[in-house]
Amino acid sequence: MAELKVLYDREGRTLTVWFSDRHQEHICEETGDEVVLMQDAAGRVIGFEKLNFSIPEADRLRVALETTPA
Repeated sequence: MAELKVLYDREGRTLTVWFSDRHQEHICEETGDEVVLMQDAAGRVIGFEKLNFSIPEADRLRVALETTPA
């Protein structure tokens, strides 16, 4: 089963999304748009982090996931 991990750090103001095992992270590359791509040893993107991400204190972070037919 595929697993997607979404981590929101309100204090650090980051939103991190992992598509694969985060322990496989080999290198990170900032895109210049306050987005950091995490890659494995083969260069595949296994996650990303959005810097300076915030939602209002009273709001809750909701994540919706949709899949498309293969």
